[in-house]
Amino acid sequence: MVTGWFTGRGGGFRLLGTRCSACASVFFPREDAFCRNPGCPGGELEEVPLSKRGRVWSYTDSRYRPPPPYVSDPELVWRPCVLAAVELPAERLVVLGQTVPGVGVADLAVGMEVEAVPGVLNEDARTTWTTWHWRPVRDGTAAGTGAAP
Repeated sequence: MVTGWFTGRGGGFRLLGTRCSACASVFFPREDAFCRNPGCPGGELEEVPLSKRGRVWSYTDSRYRPPPPYVSDPELVWRPCVLAAVELPAERLVVLGQTVPGVGVADLAVGMEVEAVPGVLNEDARTTWTTWHWRPVRDGTAAGTGAAP
């Protein structure tokens, strides 16, 4: 979807953020120009892989087509999706993203462990736009729904 926001495949898939060398704040989406922490004098920003797993902080279903820059063909029927805000405690931030296909709001709970996996945002005959999805983790292993690991 956006170059530099994630890397890897399968078990090596990770979201990428940046960390400030002066205050250790972590940012996602990544920040390459300046530290967004208003109390920081600024430091070098280095790319860091984010935690693969986190906990559902909040969630909802999306019943409307988001506006641009979301990539979507207005001629096609909109398919609702589930959005999850996932807390990554080590980074002290919350990352919003879709859940894997097949996971509905009834399948989620605040505090549930989820993991970031590769997913498809949209595709046509020429292009596949990739993104990340959140997939529930059950009993220490990934749930077998939706996107490939």
